[in-house]
Amino acid sequence: MQRLARASGALVLVALLSACGSAPLATFDISAPSSNVKARALRGVLVVTEPTAPSPIDGDRIVVRSAPSAVTVLAGAQWSDRLPRLLQTRLIQTFENARLLKSVGRPGDGLSADYSLNWEIRRFEMDIPTGQAVVELSVKVLTPAGRIAAAQIFSAQVPGSTADGVAATVALDAASNNVLRQIVAWAGTRV
Repeated sequence: MQRLARASGALVLVALLSACGSAPLATFDISAPSSNVKARALRGVLVVTEPTAPSPIDGDRIVVRSAPSAVTVLAGAQWSDRLPRLLQTRLIQTFENARLLKSVGRPGDGLSADYSLNWEIRRFEMDIPTGQAVVELSVKVLTPAGRIAAAQIFSAQVPGSTADGVAATVALDAASNNVLRQIVAWAGTRV
């Protein structure tokens, strides 16, 4: 019995030590466009919810699509936060950078919102067969009563590579910036 307990303890120790010895993942971020956002100025207050996303997009790993129904994650690379939270922050920053709204924020920021922006991440991945970074977001603008005032799907594709985290995230950042600009310009005609 003591032998079994010692063996179990040794296995746990080996597992913990091997976890400590693994190389840390390279960490990447996406940016918020600070210029080239063309839209009319709005007077309202907008609350941007955290987008929903299917797994594995709803995490901090960089998704790679190797076939129409096969996805994996990029080895050795991760986002600086869960992708939905990261995108929510960058969209809010894009609205702030464009200076279009009276105020923009998250639910719980204490804002009395004229509208809320609810959205879903459909794709945010490197597509190996096409060699493209693909970003596709479904966006809905809701009234305070919860009625859909407007809805649209936004997408962008940018050539990229999965050779490493840097190459993949540069392409994904460019595609993301394109889509965030589209959303801000579109919301300017809807809010």
